[in-house]
Amino acid sequence: MRIVIAEDNALLREGLSLLLSSEGHEIVAAPDNGPDVLPALLEHRPDAAVLDVRLPPGFRDEGLRAAIAARGELPGLPILVLSQYVEETYAAELLAGGAEGVGYLLKDRVSRVDQFLDALHRVAAGGTALDPEVVSQLMTARSDPLAALTPREREVLSLMAQGLDNATIAATLVITERSVSKHIGSIFAKLGLPPSDSGHRRVLAVLAYLNS
Repeated sequence: MRIVIAEDNALLREGLSLLLSSEGHEIVAAPDNGPDVLPALLEHRPDAAVLDVRLPPGFRDEGLRAAIAARGELPGLPILVLSQYVEETYAAELLAGGAEGVGYLLKDRVSRVDQFLDALHRVAAGGTALDPEVVSQLMTARSDPLAALTPREREVLSLMAQGLDNATIAATLVITERSVSKHIGSIFAKLGLPPSDSGHRRVLAVLAYLNS
């Protein structure tokens, strides 16, 4: 897989490059500032990009802006965004253009190599990978509309929004897949969403609701 990494912290940038190279991926560009990110993405058209939200010179939202602009030029470009903190505005803005091929992880998640690689592969395949903390804050921001859900349904919804499939949700919650399907049906009914329990479409619907 051809990957662009945008990170101003040299140690983290080199660490990610070494990790991904050791997994057989090719790092085609590794810009360390905001202005260089979009040109690198448009030139190399990578299979995936790993971008820090805040980059020089302003350390505000340079990485996010580049991600949004790149997906405007290259629809569906897989983007995995890294952030030091949960920043709801940034997460919502990135997801506003569609959740397919989008990930948002806290940087401490990168230290958990298996979780980071799983998230990157999921995003590259067109899936969604949201940090549990991001999902939690998005759900909290929409607490009133979600009030009709039972505690178990909220758990299922949170795991769905992270991009997990029914089997993984069932294993996580120690319930049967049939129970998961029933909970999903109830969730969509209560939220007034089109019934869909097939693959990625149900994740897109949930994220569209959380960010509407």
